[in-house]
Amino acid sequence: MRSRISHYAVLLLALTLIGGLYTAFAAPKSKADDSSNTSMAVAAGKQLYLQGCSTCHGLDNQGASGPTLIGVGASAVVFQVGSGRMPLSNALPQAPRKKVKYDRTQIDQLAAYIQSKGGGPQVPDGDLTDGDLALGGDLFRTNCSSCHNFAGAGGALTRSKYAPALKPADAEIIYTAMQTGPENMPRFSDNTLSPDEKRDIVKYVRFITTENKDPGGAALGHYGPIPEGLTIFLVGIGLLIVVTLWIGARA
Repeated sequence: MRSRISHYAVLLLALTLIGGLYTAFAAPKSKADDSSNTSMAVAAGKQLYLQGCSTCHGLDNQGASGPTLIGVGASAVVFQVGSGRMPLSNALPQAPRKKVKYDRTQIDQLAAYIQSKGGGPQVPDGDLTDGDLALGGDLFRTNCSSCHNFAGAGGALTRSKYAPALKPADAEIIYTAMQTGPENMPRFSDNTLSPDEKRDIVKYVRFITTENKDPGGAALGHYGPIPEGLTIFLVGIGLLIVVTLWIGARA
């Protein structure tokens, strides 16, 4: 009996020792791997930055002909590079959306490098369109429609600048634009619009730009009530006048 108990004790001690050794060596190795992957991404991003960005933003990220990138965060890279606005091809009042130059891996590497220079906002994990559609509509009309138009069709601003149309921007571009405030757009921090509220707006913008097919009738360019009223006046009232004259002529 004592021999059997001693065998169990030895087995339990061996299992405890093995578990302790695994905890001591395996877990730190995983963290080391994550740190190594991050360092590799930062190093690769630095090379991409020196080749394609440093002419305007400076070798030390402090800015030259372009603004400093210290503290702008990974989200600024995802928006600017992921929408094709950067690298800037020529001097314009505003950087236009164009064909994306870098692939997704390169964008992530650039983002990792810029994030390592002073931190800043980052793209959150998870589904960015997992929001409330109705609440997103209220938030969009309150915070965004004055510039981007109630249908996301964009609009003119001062000094040859403009609020771009929101189609065909994807969820990540819409979210990072709110985080970083590019061009004349204000930056919506988490204290102004919470992450959940940003997701609500993304949900709504995606709906009006990709799913909604103008169920109310003719879109009329999505320019709002002024052209709609003008159309009613010229077409509707004009048609009534023509019909009235025709009836009077017959009488």
